[in-house]
Amino acid sequence: QVRLVESGGGLVQTGGSLRLSCVGSGNTFGPSAVGWYRQAPGKQRELVAAIGSGTGDRIKYADSVKGRFTISRDNAERSVYLKMNALKPEDTAVYYCQTVVPAGGTVVPTRRSWGQGTLVTVSS
Repeated sequence: QVRLVESGGGLVQTGGSLRLSCVGSGNTFGPSAVGWYRQAPGKQRELVAAIGSGTGDRIKYADSVKGRFTISRDNAERSVYLKMNALKPEDTAVYYCQTVVPAGGTVVPTRRSWGQGTLVTVSS
């Protein structure tokens, strides 16, 4: 079973950048599509970006982050990254990674359990 650990969050000013990392363990990480989600206080968890398992696989972004965030992966390092540029206060949230599968034009988590996530705080 894949275990995912998120890191890289922190406090940044509006317009700043951060790169989040998601490191996976287990021999099923490589073939798994992975998504980054976020949950802001008082709001539901939402999909931010997702990436397929292989080179050239589809990448999906939420409209709110298109042009600012970039998702990438390095299977040799068992890692998926989220580079976040031009951060806004509304990006403040706990960010989680999760294995996902395609469903109805989007992706859905493969598991109910989530890691601890990494907190991103963008000050105005």
